[in-house]
Amino acid sequence: MKKLPDAEFEVMKVVWANEAPITTSIIMEQLGNKKKWRASTAITLLSRLIDRGFLRTEKNSKERSYFPLVRKEDYLRFETNNFMKLYHESSFASFVTALHSEKKISEKDIDELQKIIKEWRG
Repeated sequence: MKKLPDAEFEVMKVVWANEAPITTSIIMEQLGNKKKWRASTAITLLSRLIDRGFLRTEKNSKERSYFPLVRKEDYLRFETNNFMKLYHESSFASFVTALHSEKKISEKDIDELQKIIKEWRG
């Protein structure tokens, strides 16, 4: 799997947020108008996602339908692992320290992390 450029990731977020299949029309309604994209831009991005193996397509009369081949959870895990390796040498402590040094972790977040750690330990 490869990292997606930002625009393609935006398209995939719309694909993942909707039940498959999704059409170009739905993507334009939910994203294209907000981004001020032309339909041709969305079609180009969808084509790239097909080439990268993130989507498959079927032609239904005038419009194409798109189906995700990569689950959101799998892509987020891939991106998170790369981020952790690149910026934190795979150290969770380094990551948490970076967040906490700016006071960006709330008490609620700390409580949730403690619950997760207890679950991991069994």
